[in-house]
Amino acid sequence: MKITATIITLNEERNIVRAIESLRCCDEILILDSDSTDRTVELAQNLGARVIESGWRGYAGQKNWAAEQATYDWILSLDADEALSEALEAEIWSLKKRGPDCDAYTMPRLARYLGRWILHSGWYPDRKVRLYHRAKARWCGDVVHESVHADGRVGHLEANILHFTCDSLSEHVKSLDRYTTLAAQDLVARQARIGLWRLIFDPPWTFIKTYFLQRGFLDGLEGMIIAYMAAFYTFLKYSKTRNMS
Repeated sequence: MKITATIITLNEERNIVRAIESLRCCDEILILDSDSTDRTVELAQNLGARVIESGWRGYAGQKNWAAEQATYDWILSLDADEALSEALEAEIWSLKKRGPDCDAYTMPRLARYLGRWILHSGWYPDRKVRLYHRAKARWCGDVVHESVHADGRVGHLEANILHFTCDSLSEHVKSLDRYTTLAAQDLVARQARIGLWRLIFDPPWTFIKTYFLQRGFLDGLEGMIIAYMAAFYTFLKYSKTRNMS
């Protein structure tokens, strides 16, 4: 079992070294870059990664195209702001040694937000299919919220992918603005109708679900911020959808 790790990038010099250095269990590291203007490409090449530069196809399209360019059939897809934990790296080494018994594998994702690891708030375990045979699985999703859909048997790894999210509230607000625009475009493309009642009731419900039902209160101040931001995300997404329609 040989694995190609794939990472799509755009101006990720802050993250790319950490991501690549966590991939010692992979036999090839492939970076698909979309015209970065910082040192992303230089840093990746210095660490021995194979870099291909190509225009943007959307998140799912970009990740599928990266998988098609891989030398090996087994793909480990990582985002630039993620890294394998040492425990997950050891688990993948063990899987390679004994050989796969499934066509794709999920793994839990543990997020670091404002300097704190988030264990609740609907953010964990947040299992994702990230290791897969490219003949049996592919990325789906037109605009945002892309995910891997596997046709074969799906197994489960136990150790974490580490997700290094926002270091500041300003960074979170900027990200939220970008992703709510993409989400609204997706809703408009699907001709979704957003009534005024959803603008009124869905944001507070999102806060209640995140902070209380998903136990965000156990994540301290950061959990409260996540719940408020989740509610604001819902409000912006629906507001932009109505404005675009």
